Amino acid sequence: MPMQEEKKKEPPVVTLGKETSFSGVLKFHETLRVQGKFRGTIEASGALIVDKEAEVTADRIDVSSLVVHGSVTGNVYAQDKVDMMSGASVKGDVTASRLRIADGVLFEGQCSMINVDKEVEIFSRPTEEIKAELLRKVT
Repeated sequence: MPMQEEKKKEPPVVTLGKETSFSGVLKFHETLRVQGKFRGTIEASGALIVDKEAEVTADRIDVSSLVVHGSVTGNVYAQDKVDMMSGASVKGDVTASRLRIADGVLFEGQCSMINVDKEVEIFSRPTEEIKAELLRKVT
């Protein structure tokens, strides 16, 4: 008897619509999508999505992850990742475990990576080590 696939329950997404203009402190646990304008501070354990026409201006953005299609001004701390999609504008320093910047993004700031194993340096392996590894694979 074939097993039925369990449906994954999508986390709820709260949306601040296009006509919404909000100032203050935002705190949330799931996912927030901003389509309008926000000014203030964001302290969240959830994900933040900034849509194409949206404008977010914050003194601090602290989230699990951030996806930017629109405009973000302010320093960002993401526990997991930051995705800057084509056409996005990000002005501020970004700290994250993973960062993806698409073509056509305006990014003004510095980037700091967190949760990176400092023992691994993939771009600085000695040539002799690489040659030895290749010879082992051939023989």
